[in-house]
Amino acid sequence: MRIREHASSLVVSALSAFFGTGLVQATGLIADLFGGNEGEQVRTALLSVATVFIGLAVYTGAVVTANTFGTIIAGRSRTIALLRLVGASAARLRRSVALEGLAVGAVGAVLGAAAAVLAANGIVRWRVDAGDLPDIAYRVIDPLVVLPMLAVVATTWLASVVGSRRVLEVTPIQATAGAQEPPVEAARRRIVRNAIAAVLALGGAALLGLGVVVGLVSPLGLLVAFLGGIVSFTGIVLGAYLVMPATLGFVGRLLGRSAPARLAAANAVRYPERSTRSTIGLVIGVTLVVTFAVAASSYASMLGVADGLSEEQVAQSNRVLAITIGILSALVGFSAVIAAVGMVNNLSLVVLQRTRELGLLRALGFTGRQVRGMIVAESMQMVAAAVGLGVLLGLVYGWAAAQSLLASILRTGIVLPVVPWPLLGAVVLGGAVLALAASAAPARRAIAVSPVRALEVR
Repeated sequence: MRIREHASSLVVSALSAFFGTGLVQATGLIADLFGGNEGEQVRTALLSVATVFIGLAVYTGAVVTANTFGTIIAGRSRTIALLRLVGASAARLRRSVALEGLAVGAVGAVLGAAAAVLAANGIVRWRVDAGDLPDIAYRVIDPLVVLPMLAVVATTWLASVVGSRRVLEVTPIQATAGAQEPPVEAARRRIVRNAIAAVLALGGAALLGLGVVVGLVSPLGLLVAFLGGIVSFTGIVLGAYLVMPATLGFVGRLLGRSAPARLAAANAVRYPERSTRSTIGLVIGVTLVVTFAVAASSYASMLGVADGLSEEQVAQSNRVLAITIGILSALVGFSAVIAAVGMVNNLSLVVLQRTRELGLLRALGFTGRQVRGMIVAESMQMVAAAVGLGVLLGLVYGWAAAQSLLASILRTGIVLPVVPWPLLGAVVLGGAVLALAASAAPARRAIAVSPVRALEVR
């Protein structure tokens, strides 16, 4: 197993396990504080909430890992084709990739869980010594931490299986080529997958609208809207390789008409699956963060126009809301961090696999500065497209969540969504920082190899 290729997947699985184990360990420590049956009841309630956020983090990690394995397999196409040429079966090669995913998930889960347990016990001991917590017998390791660890291992393995599907598409004749990426025309010919994605996206959008309408008379509209959000977002993720090229193309035209900018725009659109793998995880992370923020802002706005609430009740509700949203945003933000790690690694892998292409550009007269500019432009283009799409989806989902839950309770009718401009500014700023961070190492690597060495026969 090539450690360098799997560094991102290892970090993502470790982060997911750290997050899940930390939440489970925290619920156990809170139960110890309350003690007895009351503590277990509190813990059960907290675990129900924690499960949702653990699921979000694991889901995001699985998407990032599947995309990473897809990129790795694309880079190994030549080696895989040669192995097929000498008699290796696709099934055997796919099992090999799946075993790599299982090993990465297991190692990441153990490392993340161990770090979380050590951190939790260290924090408790620190606060006990400071007098903020009572000096009682706290559990060192909660037995339930094995559940998020198993979830991380299972999803990482499953993600590697999904990502290794490209093994079956590699034929021996491709032994003469490098990394294999299907062009945009091939993506458009996937009639069944495209049809399923369209049905899920449009059907989910219809359910989302129905949830808002039902929410005018009953808070149960939230359940309908939630189902619609899940279905529609699944359709968007499934068909993202059709949506992202148009988004990337629009952003690419804003980068200017210089040679590096035009090449960056063309590279992002030419191979939609490669671009989608690099951006979809970030779309998920931004969507989650913006959804919660817009839901909270819309909720606060609906409180302000609600019938029968005093100013004191509104102020108290806003205080509780601010604390709740602060906690939830921190929990959801962890998924965004996982997505960002995945994007940085995917871009690094893609640049590593395009050594010959970059060497040819240098041989044709591109300077190191121009190559660096192209890599930075590609990163900026992908981040801007991912952030833009994520913000748009988050605005819709967040508003629908608040509207479907509270319209009937507060008797407000339809209220326009409230845009949390400070948060959106922070998301955009964070995206700009991510674009620069994601392009720094790949850009250095791209200009470090001489044109002659990059173009040599391999």
